[in-house]
Amino acid sequence: MLPTLSAFIVSFLATYLIMPKLIKKLKNAEIIGKDIHKPTKPLIPEMGGLGILLGFFLGVSIAYFLLPHYHFLLALVVVFFVGIVGVIDDLVNLSWKEKIFLLFFSSLPVIFTFPKTIFYLILIPLAFIVVPNLTNMLAGLNGLESGLGSIVMFFITIVCVILGKFHVTPISAAMFGSLFAFLLYNKYPARIFPGDVGTLTIGACICVVAFFGNIEFIVLIMLMPYIIDASLKFFSAGIMERSQHKPTKVTKDGLLVLPKERNFNSLIRLLLLKKPMKENEIVKIIWVIEIIFCILAVLLTYAYDFV
Repeated sequence: MLPTLSAFIVSFLATYLIMPKLIKKLKNAEIIGKDIHKPTKPLIPEMGGLGILLGFFLGVSIAYFLLPHYHFLLALVVVFFVGIVGVIDDLVNLSWKEKIFLLFFSSLPVIFTFPKTIFYLILIPLAFIVVPNLTNMLAGLNGLESGLGSIVMFFITIVCVILGKFHVTPISAAMFGSLFAFLLYNKYPARIFPGDVGTLTIGACICVVAFFGNIEFIVLIMLMPYIIDASLKFFSAGIMERSQHKPTKVTKDGLLVLPKERNFNSLIRLLLLKKPMKENEIVKIIWVIEIIFCILAVLLTYAYDFV
């Protein structure tokens, strides 16, 4: 357990301590975006996922120093590469075809570690294409991405501890530590946004842990809120670029309301059908939904042998 605890502590402290400096540097570099869900539309630094990536790198590195395992090195390579894809996407806005190709390429180190069966040759690249996009899609509200990521990585760590998969727990614990530290700056009202470098990194780490821990089905259950959100968007509008999205409206009181012209559905908009809500209220509801699915996944871990 020492590598796991060390990975969490180091990643948490690294991300927490670097964020104030990163926020300042991103502001000075004018890497900023409008917080469209606030009445005043304040400008907030983006690409804060760089801090997540740094914390994760240091956390997993200390775990490797304490318990050398090739899975740790592969996790660093894969997650770092996907993080770079996120940086490029933040800066130049990759097309969905370009992003799919790069995410497919990132799956190759994981494929090489598994038996060359048709099942894994299809499942692994598909997961690396789909899951980072899922974590990138259920986003846009203060604390939503980092909060959901923190919840998922915490419960994945619990599942891996239950199953005795200690070659995996330092990876999930490191990402949990980084995300939890980042959440302290990203929660409502956000001081920084994760950017695609943050959201794609979360999805990549989920894939790495799922395959290295052989807990694909358990992780699938945990991802159900993401899957529901993506399904609502796809079946209502197909594949859309972000520039085509019609954002929700915000009142002077800070309430989010559905736009008159709704060109797509989503989990967030499904919640707003009942009544207008404040941004942080919606985020908390989605957090609770995620926690419910994660608890279900933990219960199934106790009920069945997934080793």
